[in-house]
Amino acid sequence: MNWILVPQQVITGLLNGGTLALIALGIVLIFKSSEVFNFAHGHMVMVGAYVTWWFAGGTSQDGEMPVDLPFALAVIVGIVIAILVGLLIERIALRPMSGQPLLAIMLMTLGLAQLFEGLVTVLFGTQPKGFPSPITSNEPITFANPFAPEDAMLMFKTIRIDPTRLATFIVAIVVAVGFIFFFNYTNIGLSMRATSENHELARSVGIKVPRVFGLSWAIAGIVATLGGILLAMLSGVSVNLATVALVAFPAILLGGLESLGGAIVGGLAVGLVQALVQASSVGAIRNSSDIAPYVLLLIVLVIRPEGLFGQKRIERI
Repeated sequence: MNWILVPQQVITGLLNGGTLALIALGIVLIFKSSEVFNFAHGHMVMVGAYVTWWFAGGTSQDGEMPVDLPFALAVIVGIVIAILVGLLIERIALRPMSGQPLLAIMLMTLGLAQLFEGLVTVLFGTQPKGFPSPITSNEPITFANPFAPEDAMLMFKTIRIDPTRLATFIVAIVVAVGFIFFFNYTNIGLSMRATSENHELARSVGIKVPRVFGLSWAIAGIVATLGGILLAMLSGVSVNLATVALVAFPAILLGGLESLGGAIVGGLAVGLVQALVQASSVGAIRNSSDIAPYVLLLIVLVIRPEGLFGQKRIERI
């Protein structure tokens, strides 16, 4: 381990983990409300980023640029479209499958993922594209590295924080915490929690379960779009954004499938582990940062199968 790089990597890992936590939160929401693991969430992230980019002045596959809205307005339009997409997914694709085995419903989400990827490829192509950012300054925030010796190179004596990365982290954490507050302390959120525990019991007390399902998918669309925008601000917009959900899966299972707070902790942990592995002085370990979250996940699940904050359920046979 190159200890000089540890403070820099810790900060970078936590900042990256904030966006992962936000994306993981959307998957946990769908699972809590309907017990469906949404394999299309990563592609919803990608679609949200592309839609916002297009309204902010992006061009379609044939070079047309019909709109060029201010960034803030483009984000609002992207969120509105994400709500509509979430409602349509629940109403057209998933509600008719009510009562079917969960495996069939999860396969439906896989089909939706391929549909979204095909539509994006046809409309916008496969080439990565730049994404507008409201952060105008690229000057990093710097402060002294406490681990750097006196004779260290100048580049190792300071810790640098990218302002765009810091802004995306702050937005992701604020949105995630606000959403947890909504889920735990509002009437709509409490209805969603009741539905997640027992659908039939929720119906018996007057909760309209189909409406709750639709609302859950609409909120998941908002979370996915915000996550896609934050990721695109860092790396640009491309079809590869859909693969980020693969990194979010270990975060979800690590924190616990039913825990919103666990999704945040899991996302931060995954970002931190990846960054620390990249700081390793051993080349073979450093190059394995992509599989490090899964190794951490295996270790945690062996010790605590329900995840760090998941609920242990005991069923009588």
